[in-house]
Amino acid sequence: MKRMILTALVLVAAMGLNAQVIKIATQSPLSGGQSAFGEQLKLGAQYAVEEAQANFKKLGFDLQLTPYDDQANPDTGVSNANRIINDPDIVGVVGHFNSGVAIPSSEVYKTVNLVMVSPANTNPRVTDRLLANVNRICGRDDVQGPAGAAFAVNELKAKKIFVLNDKSAYGQGLAQAFKDAAVKLGASIPDSAFVGTEEKTNFIPIITQILAFNPELVYFGGTYDQIGPFTKQLRERGVKTPILGGDGLDSGDYINLAGAANATNTYYTTVAGPVSSFPKAAALAKGFKAKFGKDLEGFGIYSYDSAKIILNALEAAIKANGGKKPSRDAVTKAVRSIKYDGLTGLVTFDSKGDIAKADYFILKYDAAGVYANNKVIKSVSVDAPAAPKS
Repeated sequence: MKRMILTALVLVAAMGLNAQVIKIATQSPLSGGQSAFGEQLKLGAQYAVEEAQANFKKLGFDLQLTPYDDQANPDTGVSNANRIINDPDIVGVVGHFNSGVAIPSSEVYKTVNLVMVSPANTNPRVTDRLLANVNRICGRDDVQGPAGAAFAVNELKAKKIFVLNDKSAYGQGLAQAFKDAAVKLGASIPDSAFVGTEEKTNFIPIITQILAFNPELVYFGGTYDQIGPFTKQLRERGVKTPILGGDGLDSGDYINLAGAANATNTYYTTVAGPVSSFPKAAALAKGFKAKFGKDLEGFGIYSYDSAKIILNALEAAIKANGGKKPSRDAVTKAVRSIKYDGLTGLVTFDSKGDIAKADYFILKYDAAGVYANNKVIKSVSVDAPAAPKS
């Protein structure tokens, strides 16, 4: 009996030594002001990979996660992308968070047809370039912006609106989509009330402009690390005007930066609904908290599903290749043709790489400053826009 056990152990060890390494990479901001988003993206993918390691071990592969910090910076993302494509063990990328980083980085992935599945990039150009290797499971700004505009004008009854953006591909595109739709609905947004800024700390000059304009709503296309300090300074100067933003506001760190009392009367649209919107995510939220000591947020769920899509496609490609490691081309093709019933719903991709039907949510920050209690006001499912005419 001892000899049989010893033999079995030796065989198991040999299988481990002979297992081929196969990697999934992530790219997201793991340092800097947007690290809360980036960490959710990384940890969601990590959970999915660690969950799948035993299954891939049976197939003869040592599955690993390789996270990269893109610092929310296009140059860093491109530099990382070049390192990624030169690692032959990496067969897929979950990322990015910022569209302005994803667009140039995906051009690098394209050179070797390395598949990317994004849980967060919303700028239309991400998929409108019609790259075969680029996919996303979230919605788009050209739908999210108008959804926010309809809510602002029709439900908040705001007609005089001041619009800010952070000058990024994400923030500027979202703000422009919001403005165009709001004006069509009858809102007044003159050029002087459409302002781009990269300021992070001192918003007094802009607040002076806002006070002079006296809007019924302030819209900000940007992320929580910028909008939080802006909100704090705006409220400290007695401006109680409602604030509306996009999914860059969807983070508990917004409350930390703005202050619980100041965050009140803040609304946001998001392409990544909260845990409460996805009943199937309850078990993941519990396991996520136990494993990482952190609460699961919307982009963590979407990152988990993005990783699962790559892993399911990878397994299918391995089996189609007779159990051998598949090419990047094979994995890329398998992802684009996948039908995956995930925590966030059914995922199929159109010819652009957009999810065929995306969910959009409108939420309001909890009056008591508890992020988990943010209220979902409404949600809609919208078909992906048609491919652009070349």
